[in-house]
Amino acid sequence: MKYFFSIVLIGCFVLSAFSQVPPKDAEEEKPAPKKIDTVKVSYLPSGLRLGTDLIGIVRSPIDANYQGWEVNADVDFYRYYLAVDYGYWAIKEALKNGNFENGGNYFRIGADVNFLLKDPDRNMLFMGYRYGVSNFDHSVDYLLSKYFVQETQSYSDKGVKAHWMELTTGLRVKIWKMIWMGYTARFKFAPRASGYSELQPYNVPGYGIFEKKIYWGFNYQIFIKIPFRKEEPVKSILSK
Repeated sequence: MKYFFSIVLIGCFVLSAFSQVPPKDAEEEKPAPKKIDTVKVSYLPSGLRLGTDLIGIVRSPIDANYQGWEVNADVDFYRYYLAVDYGYWAIKEALKNGNFENGGNYFRIGADVNFLLKDPDRNMLFMGYRYGVSNFDHSVDYLLSKYFVQETQSYSDKGVKAHWMELTTGLRVKIWKMIWMGYTARFKFAPRASGYSELQPYNVPGYGIFEKKIYWGFNYQIFIKIPFRKEEPVKSILSK
């Protein structure tokens, strides 16, 4: 019995040792590590989009107290877009005892980030930022009653300057070939003005009511895209 238990104990040690050494076939059957996807992203612009605000074009002929237009442009660098807007805005508004008028140009510059990277038509759902600047003239005249006598008072300023900031969001959709449509919603804030005397700015071209420190804007736009190069389909880029 003594020799029997010794042989059994030695056999257990041998089996334990063999079980710890992986067989050669098992090592060869291990799955190969996954290859890292190194898709090259091109930051070369694919084209320039030029557009205009349809709301201003429709409103100008039907509203006798408003004249305005706006042009928009953006260029892509992969998912990032450099955006520029330029426009004109003039209004007439009847006050309680007088009239207010203003008119001038404005521009915005900023950037957008596209969140629809895998869309085959390169449609665009974006968020962005703008810095706006306006240069305008304004005037007001009103009747002032004093001791039963009415006098006309007038104030005006030329070359008033204003600036503000915007957070933007919106959509750009390819309609047909080079034609795109979309909208831009604007959250405007932090307006500042300079270059005026006694007449504080009331309505700032490109911004709106100056007294409101937070103001909303909306543009419905149509674009034409001028291509710089032939675009490779998004699916084939991602499958490399």
